[in-house]
Amino acid sequence: MNAVGLAAFAFVGATKAIRERFDLFGVAVVGLVTAFAGGTTRDLLVNRVPLALSSPVEIAVGTFGVVAAVGVGAVVESANDHPVTVSADAVGLASFATAGAIVATNAEIGGFGVVALAVVNAVGGGAFADVLLDRSPFVLLDDFYASCAFLGGLAYWLAVQLGASGELSAFLCVSVTFGTRVLAVRYGWEVPTAQTLRTAD
Repeated sequence: MNAVGLAAFAFVGATKAIRERFDLFGVAVVGLVTAFAGGTTRDLLVNRVPLALSSPVEIAVGTFGVVAAVGVGAVVESANDHPVTVSADAVGLASFATAGAIVATNAEIGGFGVVALAVVNAVGGGAFADVLLDRSPFVLLDDFYASCAFLGGLAYWLAVQLGASGELSAFLCVSVTFGTRVLAVRYGWEVPTAQTLRTAD
């Protein structure tokens, strides 16, 4: 789960930096921050050395995602909105939500912690990347994004509580997170804002 998420999010983050016309160093920084910031925050919260600092393989996987984004960006116009990028983002979200839930469970954290780490792992990198891109973090706006990771983490925890195996619980987390994100993109789901509620009144 972690390796898949790293490659997918490095690809997505680098693609965003390419859209903003960053140089290649900037593209690499944004891509790797997108890939690693969420997992690093997760690891610090459970008091372990971040994988980004202890595993060269992890860095290699993230770098592969950046290189892939540069390659795609060279031949595809508006790669940020391309279905490949949108799909990679959904895959990364699902993979990291699952990785966060697994790490929290292994650390013997309660249900709230399992769901919280699933969300942090899934959206933390994107939030840090948006800061580097000088814009409001995407996950705090009205798009149905972090909510997908929340639902996936909740599905994982509920499955574990009901006695499901780790493999089945992980499968449910991936399926719920990925499925809800794809549906949100397809149908334009959004989380209501305070302004929307006021208008409704």
